[in-house]
Amino acid sequence: MNFSWQMRVLLAAASGAALALAFANYNLPLLAWIAPAMLILASWRSRPVLAPLLGFLHGIVFYPLCVPWIDTVMQQYGGVDPWSAAGILALLAFAGGVIAAIFSWGIALASRKGAIFACALAPFLWVTLEFARAHLPIIAFPWNLTGYAASGNLALVQLAVLTGIYGLSFLVVAYSSLLAFAILAGTQRAWKTLLVATAALIFIAIGGKYFVPSAAPRFVAHLVQTNFPQSEEYPPNWLAIHANEMDELESISVAAAQRQPGVIVWPEVPAPFSLWETAFRDRAVRIAKNSQNDFLVGVVDWKKDFSGKWGASNSAVLLDPSGQRIFTYDKIHLVPFGEYVPLRRWLTFAGKLTADIGDFTPGSSYGVGSFANGSLLDQKFAVFICYEAVFPDEVRHFTRNGAELLINVSNDGWFGRSGAPAQHLMMARVRAVENRRWLLRDTNDGFTVSVDPYGRIVAQLAPDIRGQLDAPYDFRTGLTLYACFGDWLPWLCLLVSLALLSLLLLPSPL
Repeated sequence: MNFSWQMRVLLAAASGAALALAFANYNLPLLAWIAPAMLILASWRSRPVLAPLLGFLHGIVFYPLCVPWIDTVMQQYGGVDPWSAAGILALLAFAGGVIAAIFSWGIALASRKGAIFACALAPFLWVTLEFARAHLPIIAFPWNLTGYAASGNLALVQLAVLTGIYGLSFLVVAYSSLLAFAILAGTQRAWKTLLVATAALIFIAIGGKYFVPSAAPRFVAHLVQTNFPQSEEYPPNWLAIHANEMDELESISVAAAQRQPGVIVWPEVPAPFSLWETAFRDRAVRIAKNSQNDFLVGVVDWKKDFSGKWGASNSAVLLDPSGQRIFTYDKIHLVPFGEYVPLRRWLTFAGKLTADIGDFTPGSSYGVGSFANGSLLDQKFAVFICYEAVFPDEVRHFTRNGAELLINVSNDGWFGRSGAPAQHLMMARVRAVENRRWLLRDTNDGFTVSVDPYGRIVAQLAPDIRGQLDAPYDFRTGLTLYACFGDWLPWLCLLVSLALLSLLLLPSPL
């Protein structure tokens, strides 16, 4: 089967669009199961010069459709002019396009050995390149990996216990490769195989959820949704201006814990919260003392480095019932162009952005804390902050270090009502499954939820309101295969991809 160059271009663009539409806010996840097939067909026996351009086209269609909120955030909160904001999104799309170009090039080369060879290579090469996307220097961005489109199914997402999210990506692309093979081969046997695979997936997706165990919670945490409007900058007297709202949050927090004892959690710092500021420190201590419960709160913290220079960190601090600080976690994986500007010296086109954003100091320890109150005494937990939820290999370090409960605090107010908050929740939810841990996720304005170790959202607070969620949870021990061995599957995919591609260098038999 051969395609005209016009058809190849159409297939490549449709592939990028279909994959983008699989995610929020479009919410058409079934399209992810056919999107890679379209790119495989576009690349099939394509000329070596054209093939990378087809993959590049896939990437530059996918990203602006899937993450248009990047442009909005840069303009609204970064003070960047529209052209510079578009340039930053274009830079991300360019990087993603280059990665997809490698995929198309590999499939085009593999097609020399036939449809079976090319379609067998596809899922291994796709996962390898998604893994590379997650580990690019500076601009690593494993947002909306293909497998997340299948993670909404309770049965299918359980695969993440063994393989992490990359196993779901492999499953989706393997099915898509089988579809592409059936089209290319055109044989009755190939179509029958596809039909059997489709029936099996439908059976597992629909019937498998009834075999997923339930998890019974024993404890309740009080996740407070602060619901402060996002602001580009904060005046020095912000706390005084918002004293009534802070009083309301204090009342909500204390009343909830007095009614039902449990740790109080506030989200990633949504405003100028710092324990170095007297008014906020006094309020935080008062909440812990009056509630007689542990209080976990997101703050901007300040520390001296080895040279004696002060630096700010995005942190989560636990106060015990006496108001004493007993645990601090400093965010390790900072947001490029949000919490620091990579290559600041060379990004002159984003002058206002680089002037306005001060660099946070990243943390260095995947620390685990212990609660200090009552029945929670010495129970182990870990906090990861906002963007860190999209890095599965980093979150598993907390579990390996002894965390029996995962807490994700985030401020998704930057995203507005774009698809980003739902996308962020989708990815954080998979971290619970990968590690078989309860996940408490507290945000400024949504989505604030409790997720059980199997990925069920068991409690949720409505977005865009100020209030608190009685979030059920429990502590769990034991390590999953993924927590133990991490990203073994993408490394295996890398080795298989290299082995298959190396076969193309062997001389053909006479």
